[in-house]
Amino acid sequence: METVNSARKVDMQNPGSDLSEQIKAATKEIHVRAENTQLMLSYQKGQITLPQYKLLLCSLYEIYKALEEEMDRNASHPGVAPIYFPQELARLETLERDLEHFFGQEWRKRVIIPAATHRYTQRLHKIGEGNPKLLVAHAYTRYLGDLSGGQVLGKITQKSIGLSSGEGLSFFSFPGVSSPNRFKQLYRSRMNSIELTKEEREGVLEEAIMAFELNIQVFDDLQKMLSVTKEAYGDQEKAKTPAITPSLSIVQLSLGICVALATVAMGIYVF
Repeated sequence: METVNSARKVDMQNPGSDLSEQIKAATKEIHVRAENTQLMLSYQKGQITLPQYKLLLCSLYEIYKALEEEMDRNASHPGVAPIYFPQELARLETLERDLEHFFGQEWRKRVIIPAATHRYTQRLHKIGEGNPKLLVAHAYTRYLGDLSGGQVLGKITQKSIGLSSGEGLSFFSFPGVSSPNRFKQLYRSRMNSIELTKEEREGVLEEAIMAFELNIQVFDDLQKMLSVTKEAYGDQEKAKTPAITPSLSIVQLSLGICVALATVAMGIYVF
């Protein structure tokens, strides 16, 4: 109900403003919440760890896989076509390269994600099938957020976990975008050109708030997974080389228990 009220309040206060500005206003408060999750605070302090980064990459892969599948499937839809920039923005291949760097060629067998990530991907598939115009809320918050902070976060990650080269950091690179600022202006202009009824616009604002909420749940679940693993194995991670993790079968068992606990604690999103 709070999400709906926030979106309606923004829509009524700014009935003629651009969609991009309305999304920014509607998500202002929840944006602050996202920045204050433990995972994001670690980034802000330059204290991101290798386990945190690897688990984050796993979840980002599943999220972008779902998002880009739905963007591709709805590429000609009038609510998606104006913001469809696969050459410039697609993240799936970059994430695949990063995951192969850290986990090896059989990385797909080692990807572990929390319950919150599953809920996020389910939501993306649901709206992609039933209401593609809502995809703009997720595409805007994800792509422009990553494009805006990519270079800075990439440098923080490289320094924090001691990567000597750019390997493992492909996600932060947008070689198809020569000028991030000019591209963001183009993207917002295209997004603002999408024709929406008052009800559809309100729905997009609600969806943008939900996108942040889903991201917060993913960050929180990832942190819980790391906490359970750390408690179970003490300081084993410190005694090993940075790229080595505990036995996969043991980690899967430990994290599987954590996912079950997180699902019970946070509840299942009903859409």
